[in-house]
Amino acid sequence: MSLAVRAAQLQRPLARLSLRAGVSTWANVPAGPPDPILGVTEAFKADKDPRKINLGVGAYRDGDGKPYILPSVQAAEDKISASKADKEYLPITGLTDFTKLAAKLAYGADSAPLNEGRIAVTQSISGTGALRIGGAFLARHYPNVKAIYLPTPSWGNHTPIFRDSGLEVKNYRYFDKKTVGLDFEGLKADLKAAPEKSIVLLHACAHNPTGVDPTPAQWNEISDIVKVDVACPNIYSWI
Repeated sequence: MSLAVRAAQLQRPLARLSLRAGVSTWANVPAGPPDPILGVTEAFKADKDPRKINLGVGAYRDGDGKPYILPSVQAAEDKISASKADKEYLPITGLTDFTKLAAKLAYGADSAPLNEGRIAVTQSISGTGALRIGGAFLARHYPNVKAIYLPTPSWGNHTPIFRDSGLEVKNYRYFDKKTVGLDFEGLKADLKAAPEKSIVLLHACAHNPTGVDPTPAQWNEISDIVKVDVACPNIYSWI
């Protein structure tokens, strides 16, 4: 009997044992709930109606419903490709030039906290990745109330993100179904009623998923409430 044949015979029972152990180890892992938005996409793909339009996911499409790349994005990709940049690992907090410019865009070039070095910036994977990093940081290091207030509604994965980060999730009123607009009085009342030094998630623009945003004057009022009644606002937006 050759050595190769003998080795194969010895591997078979080990493989069966490994398979049985693997099945028993993971047998009690529950299936996660289906994503309501991605579920719409799957239903859209299965639908044969030629008139169908998918409004479930915020992504660009052309007139035929196919993915559309913005010319500005294509130009930026071409510019990066032509620059022949290296593929080295980035610093822990991300690409330094990118984070500096992102902070400048978000806070303004004349921001005192920014210019005084009182703002820390970390690059993340998408908006939800940023929320996970922020949630974990707050759960671990924020010395006050370990609860975060989300608008009603907020994007579907925001609640599990913050819960998995170790924060208690509460809500404040935001969308008014009757007026299909902002429940501004309810929002203000709920923020004022929140315990002092609570954490609040504010959608900076293009509220997800309603698209309803406060006016500049309303933002000023929200800012005043947050300064007085809430110590730790958590701003969610896309940069």
